[in-house]
Amino acid sequence: MKDAFLHRPDETAEYYFQEGCHILESLNDDADPEASIARARVTPGRTTRWHRLDGVTERYLIVSGEGRAEVGDSPPMAVRPGDVVLIPAGVRQRIACTGPDDLVFYAICTPRFRPACYRDVDPA
Repeated sequence: MKDAFLHRPDETAEYYFQEGCHILESLNDDADPEASIARARVTPGRTTRWHRLDGVTERYLIVSGEGRAEVGDSPPMAVRPGDVVLIPAGVRQRIACTGPDDLVFYAICTPRFRPACYRDVDPA
């Protein structure tokens, strides 16, 4: 990246992703290939599909709501605002909204997320 820039996401650009959550790309640009940031929203009672990101390390920064993160074979982890969940590259993951309000978090990927790295590994 050569120059500083501001990216302001368009709130109306949020979309539903096959994984089972709503996504708003905060930053995913060729100008900054080292990282991407997306806001994810999981509705109450919903659990995302088991998936992994090949070659990409992901971090969930929980913003609001209550949830349960599952990473690899580790025991489920209750998550709340301010928590950060580290997901190593290639390790299966899913997250559930366990509270009465949407679970909202930022997914920070290094290097940046590209659709080709996503693998659905849900047995169902």
